[in-house]
Amino acid sequence: MERDELAAWLRLALAEGVGNGAARKLLAAFGLPKALFAQSQANLSQVLSPAKAQALLTEPAGLADLLEATWQWLEADRTHRRILTLADARYPQALLNTEDPPLMLYVMGQPIDAWPASISMVGSRNPTTQGATTARQFACSFAQAGYTIVSGLALGIDTAAHEGALDAKTPGRIATIAVVGTGLDRVYPKRNLDLAHRIARDGLIISEYPIGTPPLSQNFPKRNRIIAALGQGTLVVEAALQSGSLITARQANEQGKDVFAIPGSIHSVQSRGCHALIKQGAKLVETAQDVLEELSAPGSSRRPAVEPEREDTEPDPVEGDSLLAALGFDPVSLDALVARTGIAASVLQVRLLELEMDGEVTRLAGGLFQRVGQG
Repeated sequence: MERDELAAWLRLALAEGVGNGAARKLLAAFGLPKALFAQSQANLSQVLSPAKAQALLTEPAGLADLLEATWQWLEADRTHRRILTLADARYPQALLNTEDPPLMLYVMGQPIDAWPASISMVGSRNPTTQGATTARQFACSFAQAGYTIVSGLALGIDTAAHEGALDAKTPGRIATIAVVGTGLDRVYPKRNLDLAHRIARDGLIISEYPIGTPPLSQNFPKRNRIIAALGQGTLVVEAALQSGSLITARQANEQGKDVFAIPGSIHSVQSRGCHALIKQGAKLVETAQDVLEELSAPGSSRRPAVEPEREDTEPDPVEGDSLLAALGFDPVSLDALVARTGIAASVLQVRLLELEMDGEVTRLAGGLFQRVGQG
């Protein structure tokens, strides 16, 4: 990413009153941020209110300082630090399919060309000794089976899950992914500084928040949607009834992902959240194998833990006209388009984003796509 391109994306992300949803509409209408900021206020007012259009054309306070800090962060280690935007082919497809994908993802750790099959694990920040041990053992088993563990670097179950994945010692693979609620130049909580260094060495740490962002309480529930999105399923180990883990579980369910919960003692406060999830339809699990069998069950639409290598004879990417024909005019899922075209999902995702930016395709709730107009 070049400096002027980074400046345009940061400016869009910082624009006052313009959230992710409005920003995606602007990108669909006018193309990449550099082209967007070349538009007149009248043109922008076709997508935004006049007041927001005027605010968008005003450079945000602090942009120059943030650009310099972000550029220095990137330049310090281009091999292990990168920023993925919605226009980047390496942006995780699972996150693109959600209703609110971040405009930018800050990524630190192992180089990555394809996002691994993953299981999300969440739970209490104050677990029982048994709960922490269980989380660590489950995570290790999942990692040994070929899955990457996604969690939030918090104390308690998150820490145990990350450590269990690292314990599995799977060289050449991304052991675990930590989704954090701060800028990647900070570690929160500080007690997990050593763990964060281990994850950066053998896995990934990612954030949607700009460099320099402190640990603000409102950011942590919001980042949970990313934890849910990156996993093929979400396992809750221990959780109280009023718990951020239940937010992650709800978001996973809304995204069409399986939710698993480990039961516990009826006398334990830390079991009540899991019991509530089970009552609501989460799958009760007693062993790691219960989860592994569910995710690899016959007829499952999910990818296997280790994807087969593709042959060099993979079909050429679809052209816009043929993809539009495959879309038809009714809402359609990515999986359905894969079945219709025979093209890899990663290739289709890139073409769909290009068509969205050209104003020919719109993204709907639930990960659906629809052709715009019939002319």
